[in-house]
Amino acid sequence: MSKFPDTRFDDQWIISKRGKKNKIDPLKPYGYFVEKERTVSGSIENVSTILLTNSECPFHCLMCDLWKNTSDKPVPEKSVAAQIEFALSKLPETKHLKLYNSGSFFDNRAIPKNDYKKIAQLVDHFETVLVESHPSFINENVLHFSNLIKPQLLVALGLETVHPEVLLRLNKKMTLNDFERSVKYLTELEISTRAFILLRPPFLFEKEGVIWTKKSIDYAFKIGVSSVTIIPVRSGNGAMDQLKLEKYFEEPRIESLENVIEYGIGLNAGNVFADLWDIEYFSKCGKCLSKRKERLNQMNLFQKIPTRVYCTCLI
Repeated sequence: MSKFPDTRFDDQWIISKRGKKNKIDPLKPYGYFVEKERTVSGSIENVSTILLTNSECPFHCLMCDLWKNTSDKPVPEKSVAAQIEFALSKLPETKHLKLYNSGSFFDNRAIPKNDYKKIAQLVDHFETVLVESHPSFINENVLHFSNLIKPQLLVALGLETVHPEVLLRLNKKMTLNDFERSVKYLTELEISTRAFILLRPPFLFEKEGVIWTKKSIDYAFKIGVSSVTIIPVRSGNGAMDQLKLEKYFEEPRIESLENVIEYGIGLNAGNVFADLWDIEYFSKCGKCLSKRKERLNQMNLFQKIPTRVYCTCLI
């Protein structure tokens, strides 16, 4: 599994493995919901999340499936603000907001700077607003947007993995130096950062995947990241399905996700979250799934390690 193939995983190869995109409406987000989350301050609050319909990210990462709900061309100016306004009219009032746009918030092609003022007006009643970005778009746009909004700005960045050979093959077009430079820039602006870290990216065995996820957590906190979210890697985007077929990838087990979350919480260095989206995908046992899911949810909220779940599936 850890032997690397000769294939060059570039944009062309990754795009060639895709299926069709979903039909989208540039004036409506493709998703919005409220969920409880532990905040930077340690309180447990309701958080509104809006999945913005936006143009496809210019980076075609090997494991990414966010392209499915994107457009091939930039969405018209003011449409992102219209999506936010639409979603907020449907959601209950909360203190915290996440704006995910399947790419980089500070990419001018995705969200024009001319839209910042209207977006700032729409979010002015929140206490925090979290957006996502590729490190290459962490620039003066961040400062400009931060100065316009009343809420505290938080920025999520995809670290993915510190495994040097795997990171190179993810086609992310980012080095660890790029990531660290972005975190430093944001920290100097007093903007907290969240790192997205992958659990078992391709080319790693299960135990290797766990080890490198833990190393990635260590690195993130060492350079000043405030919190991390662990994302178990799955197939379904075309490229990962091909790698799975060729025995270069296999989905991680839910028990491994529990393992790395326990490790991260034990560091007491910042909030450590498990991404529970489609968590059922990573369990092979119907008897203990609900208990494991609830255990992960409790760790997400309280940052404490509950009693482990024991099941005959591990015997």
